[in-house]
Amino acid sequence: MQDPDDELLDDLLGVAHAAAAAAVDLIHARRPAVFGIEAKSSATDMVTEMDTASERLIRAIITAHRPADIVIGEEGGTLGGTEGAGSPPVTWWVDPIDGTTNYVYDHPGYNVSIAATLAGRTIAAVVADPTHQRTYSASSGRGAQCNGELLRLGPAAPIDRSLIATGFAYDPQRRGRQGVVVGQLVPRVRDIRRMGAAALDLCSVASGRVDAYFEMGLSMWDLAAGALIAEEAGARSGSIDGGPVRPESVLVAHPDRFDELRGLLVELGAHRV
Repeated sequence: MQDPDDELLDDLLGVAHAAAAAAVDLIHARRPAVFGIEAKSSATDMVTEMDTASERLIRAIITAHRPADIVIGEEGGTLGGTEGAGSPPVTWWVDPIDGTTNYVYDHPGYNVSIAATLAGRTIAAVVADPTHQRTYSASSGRGAQCNGELLRLGPAAPIDRSLIATGFAYDPQRRGRQGVVVGQLVPRVRDIRRMGAAALDLCSVASGRVDAYFEMGLSMWDLAAGALIAEEAGARSGSIDGGPVRPESVLVAHPDRFDELRGLLVELGAHRV
């Protein structure tokens, strides 16, 4: 695929910023005192009426500006997608509230995540963290930012002094297996952090708040925006079991520590849970 031009990237980032800002105003600034909550795949996998309202708002803004694009959201499936001028449409991956459990408990660590992809490659991304008033963004080949300040990884810490972020699946049995892996990892690293929002974990790698992040079993809307932001800040991404990063297997770390950390995770069986 030919690299996207600056005009397209500027347009996509502008739309993503506008949609994320409107969603943040809805879910955070105008958060209701009471809202409906339902379970999805398990008792710990929740969706609120604010998730669905946020997604509707984001979809409306994207389709108003770019009606030929495809929009795929966590809560509402796929919308749109018409060929335009002989070019493939841009596909948007939307997580209207990443970290819904945190949101339900009014606990810091939820965000709005929006990514634009072209021919399967993420080219523009915005992750808005309302409780910390941070908005992360990136576009392909043009770097990553937080609140307008350039993000760039510093020197790599040794593995035994690295702060590692991870997450757990919703299925109780799988969570138990993942907990065993983390229990074995804790003595080998500085410590573990479990935010509960994959996009923010990836942005934390980009901003140096953690040294690496790994998880099995994400979805594309969890991964697409944060991975681009981390990569554009200088991080390396890939799957735990080898090959390119994919939602089912995610490792993002400093390039100088990536292979060593992946080897450790494979030794502990992280790729099998």
